[in-house]
Amino acid sequence: MLLLGLWRRAGNRRRAAAVGFAFGLGFFLAGVSWVYVSLHEFGAMPAPLAALATLLFCTYLAAFPAAVGYCFTAAPGGSGVKVVVLFPAAWTLAEWIRGWLFTGFPWLALGYSQVPVSPLAGYAPVLGIYGVTLAAAATAGLIVAAASPWFEKEEPGGAGFSPFRLPPSAFLLALLWLGGWALQHVEWTAREGAPVSISLLQGNVPQDLKWRPERVGPTLASYRRLARSTSSRLIILPETALPLFIGDVPQAYLDELAAHARQNGGDILIGAPERLPNGKYFNSVLSFGASPDQRYRKSHLVPFGEFIPLRPLLGGIVAMLAIPLQDFSRGAPDQRPLRVAGLRVAINVCYEDAFGEEIIRQLPAANVLANVSNVAWFGRSIAPQQHLQISQARALETGRYMLRATNTGTTAVIDQRGRVVKSAPEFTRAIVTHDVPGRSGETPYVRWGNYAVLALCALLVATAFGAARARRTR
Repeated sequence: MLLLGLWRRAGNRRRAAAVGFAFGLGFFLAGVSWVYVSLHEFGAMPAPLAALATLLFCTYLAAFPAAVGYCFTAAPGGSGVKVVVLFPAAWTLAEWIRGWLFTGFPWLALGYSQVPVSPLAGYAPVLGIYGVTLAAAATAGLIVAAASPWFEKEEPGGAGFSPFRLPPSAFLLALLWLGGWALQHVEWTAREGAPVSISLLQGNVPQDLKWRPERVGPTLASYRRLARSTSSRLIILPETALPLFIGDVPQAYLDELAAHARQNGGDILIGAPERLPNGKYFNSVLSFGASPDQRYRKSHLVPFGEFIPLRPLLGGIVAMLAIPLQDFSRGAPDQRPLRVAGLRVAINVCYEDAFGEEIIRQLPAANVLANVSNVAWFGRSIAPQQHLQISQARALETGRYMLRATNTGTTAVIDQRGRVVKSAPEFTRAIVTHDVPGRSGETPYVRWGNYAVLALCALLVATAFGAARARRTR
């Protein structure tokens, strides 16, 4: 709301863009400060270079709110229409573009601020997280529009303003929030079958020790103890829980885990890098146990962390980072759910669950979502809690449980309404065990993806420009 107020008083496009840039730079420097932690503390990049890289990245991200400010000021039409109609659409479209441009960085979308308890979160199963962004931005615009008469001497019609006569924007605001509240009470999916006991293992292996050769044995032993201590039908280990290519893990070790899973009447999912005979390697999740062996290979890779974009130009810079396995291959985008322990599990690895439009590729076939992550890369920063909230949004969008198995936290079970029903403290060795039901059916978002909210934004932009044209012809 404050940003909108500053834009209304900016006076020209350049000043509005500067205001948007300043807001964005502060917002992202605070919100993704963990990039510095990853680069310097665990990637071994010198502190000045890590700080510069973080600043440049946030500068790029700040360009999006700067562009919104520029467009807001440059667009024709009255202030009221631009605040209520154009601004929400422009902000949402900017976030959507940020979510796919240069492989995408949808982190810190405005909609996440409403997940899971705000009434506006009720729009997530219908329009996805960008729909929640649209509703939150519309809320800001409507509040500014509703409050404007208090700061003006006269109403547009010339009559003095009465605090007892609410403007139309106040009623639209009430309708927007009541609509979200009503949608929260819709049961979009149905329970399918009996609940299945699951255990999520949190090994708490420090990132600076994870890949050291002398730590391989203790890490394998730790996960074996954790796995053997649970009788759940489905046991899930985090991303790259085993710090070896799966082909280099002793076969006796894998056989022991598989036998234990069969004894429980189910399966175990293991995160580990997988290398093919042709030299390609993948960030994979592999299943062993009562069901046929299956695998999921990560498809959406992290730039500079899992692959090197523009290698001839940037390869030398990346070479200074102490990041193992920097050149993963991409898994196929159309992989199907893993059929394990009586469930159909849509696997996603770490950063992949930030992309709701990619998660729904495995739906409605999957009846449970599972995210395996190693957020030890971000230390004791705010990133793990942000990532948890992202997973909560995916559960809301799809109407399914989300199972999060992480190395250092936050390991959690999230229900179909985005609520954390059970979790482990960060930076502890722990097991989270819960009975989880499968869910069947399609939410509107699963059916439409982002097309619905994009169509709505296009309609709002057309409405704003139509109103401006009508105003000029009067």
